[in-house]
Amino acid sequence: MPSEAEITEKFWKGIKSDMTVMLGIEGVEHGRSQPMTAQMLHGKSYLWFFTTRDNNLVQAMRQHSDRGIMTFASKGHDLFATVDGRLEEDNDRDILDQLWSPFAAAWYEGGKDDPNLQLIRFDPTFAQIWLNENSMFAGIKTLLGADPKKDYRDKVAEVAL
Repeated sequence: MPSEAEITEKFWKGIKSDMTVMLGIEGVEHGRSQPMTAQMLHGKSYLWFFTTRDNNLVQAMRQHSDRGIMTFASKGHDLFATVDGRLEEDNDRDILDQLWSPFAAAWYEGGKDDPNLQLIRFDPTFAQIWLNENSMFAGIKTLLGADPKKDYRDKVAEVAL
C-alpha cells in the first residue's frame, strides 16, 4: 500500500513526464477548461503555462475568479488527479527565460517579447490523486479473494500541496 507521500511523488513525476493537463476556472460556467502544457522548474511547486492575453481562460480569470482547477490523467492511465489552486498572470522575465523552449517559441511570432504572450502560474493547494492498477492484475487479485473496494481505497490520497 503506497503512502500519501509516495502517491504525491508519483503525481509530480507524472506531471513532469506527461505535461498535458486540463486547466479551468472554478465556479465559472463550463469551467473554461482546456488542454494546457504544464511547465515545471526544479525545486518549485508551481506550474506555469504559456498562453495568450486574449485566451478565454485568461479572460475568465480577469472577470470571474483566480481559483483554478486542474485535472490530470497520465498517459498510461495509471494515475488520475484533480487539483485545486490559485491562478495568476505572471510574466516574470526570469521565469519566462527559464521556461522558454523551441516548442514555446513556435507559438509566438514575436518570441519572448510577443505582446500577446501571457504566462500563467498555477499555485496548487489541494489534490485528490488516484492510482489505477492494471485491470488484468486487479482481476487476478479479485479471483484470489482480494477486496477491490479496500484495494482501491488504499490508492487514493487527498493531499495539501
